[in-house]
Amino acid sequence: MEQSKLEKFVEELSALIRARYPLIFLESYEESRCLGVMTELAKKREASLYVWSRTQGIYKDGRPNLETTDPMAALKWYEEVSDKSIFVLKDFHPYLKDPGIIRKLRDLAQSLKRSHKNMVFLSPLAQIPPELNKEFALLDVPLPSRNEIRTLIHKASTVLPTPITGGSDEAEGLIDAACGLTFDEIENVLAKSIVLKGSLDKRLVQEEKKQIVRKTGLLEFMDISDDIPSVGGLEMLKEWLTLRRSGLSKEARDLGLPAPKGMMLVGIPGCGKSLLAMTIGREWQLPLIRLDMGKIFSGIVGSSEGNIRAAISTCEAVSPCVLWIDEIEKGLSGTQSSGQSDGGTTSRVFGTILTWMQEKKSPVFVVATANDISQLPPEFLRKGRFDEIFFVDLPAADERREILKIHLNRFGWEAENLDLNELTELSDGFSGSELEQVVISARYMAFGRTEIFSQKHLVDATVETIPLSKTMSDRIEGLRAWAKNRARLASTPKKTESADRFVRAGNAIEMEERRC
Repeated sequence: MEQSKLEKFVEELSALIRARYPLIFLESYEESRCLGVMTELAKKREASLYVWSRTQGIYKDGRPNLETTDPMAALKWYEEVSDKSIFVLKDFHPYLKDPGIIRKLRDLAQSLKRSHKNMVFLSPLAQIPPELNKEFALLDVPLPSRNEIRTLIHKASTVLPTPITGGSDEAEGLIDAACGLTFDEIENVLAKSIVLKGSLDKRLVQEEKKQIVRKTGLLEFMDISDDIPSVGGLEMLKEWLTLRRSGLSKEARDLGLPAPKGMMLVGIPGCGKSLLAMTIGREWQLPLIRLDMGKIFSGIVGSSEGNIRAAISTCEAVSPCVLWIDEIEKGLSGTQSSGQSDGGTTSRVFGTILTWMQEKKSPVFVVATANDISQLPPEFLRKGRFDEIFFVDLPAADERREILKIHLNRFGWEAENLDLNELTELSDGFSGSELEQVVISARYMAFGRTEIFSQKHLVDATVETIPLSKTMSDRIEGLRAWAKNRARLASTPKKTESADRFVRAGNAIEMEERRC
């Protein structure tokens, strides 16, 4: 059986200690969990475990040993200790800015190599000064694994009338929701759920992840309420999403199937790309996180690269989740000229995103939307970054009819009492958002005239609307031509006016290329 992340971490930490690495840094918020690991390692090595903190001084094996809260005094004290031991220093990172402390640690690093003593620094922030970079071994403490979370859930559910069994769908759903939280956070939210709901509620556990996202300031946790309208049409895309959703199940993990990477949605503005991203989060019952590329870029040198790494780390911490990058071309345009325009910042941010999307193992499903594909570098679109690239065209006749019905029913008006065939014919070339605005405009028209809402108001609103397909016809035809042999159609190909235009645009480009 493959080792868990925790087992690998314990094995690596044990190897560093046995190899007499003098200074080891553990980056983690989970003090009690890390101290539990250190206690077990000390017992196996038959070594003493000393723990220092600014407020409590030095403890040995859980009992007070020396009341010194001065960091320099603690280092000098450990220098004189002769027994086989491990010295854990809590939240020592603020003192690593002191030149005297830095010099003392460099001296200790040399002397500890000749002894059976190790110093382990435990802190949520790995702020190591350049002078000590070569002396420290840095380890990331993994968050609780699925098996550890399963144990916590079973333990919490024992107070309920019906405890949750380990392999049930309910347990797996709770585990998915709790992934990315620390031990303490999981225990707290499970207790909160029992107090408020009298049960273990997956939605309440997911709510806890909002706090993690909000604290970064770089990501937005989207509220995917039930009143989000459904997406009309796009049958092929919906079918593909249904198949990919099963890739996040326990059965898929047991078979060794890789988690789905994500998809790119390219298409005409207003045709449902953003709405589809929100719908995925709701239907898959996963947290939906929106990445605003504008928040990533900062004027401070090096901060943009740090921002994108922090955003990626947060997404992986709250996974499984859906990451929505809206209008990604606006954030990554200018990559080719980045060296002259911004000192290469955009290129480095772009490179970080590319590498992560290619190598990521965590179940973060990326939904990237773009209106102008020409501004994206070609390497971003190759297979491996995304599972699939879809082109979202203007809705065909039957799709327009479905969209109109959705919006009419959404506002409480009976679509069956209206002539949707007439509206469908009049709205040729309209996008989904334009059809929504037609319904809203018609309702305002009736309200303003103090008339009963009727077919006439919808017809008048449709006739008065100039769709984007007329004002930007050249750009839309160019998009269709690009997508013909480079992307999958999101809708089922039909002999409709939209499909005909799609084919004609592609054929026109091919003929032009042959002439050239």
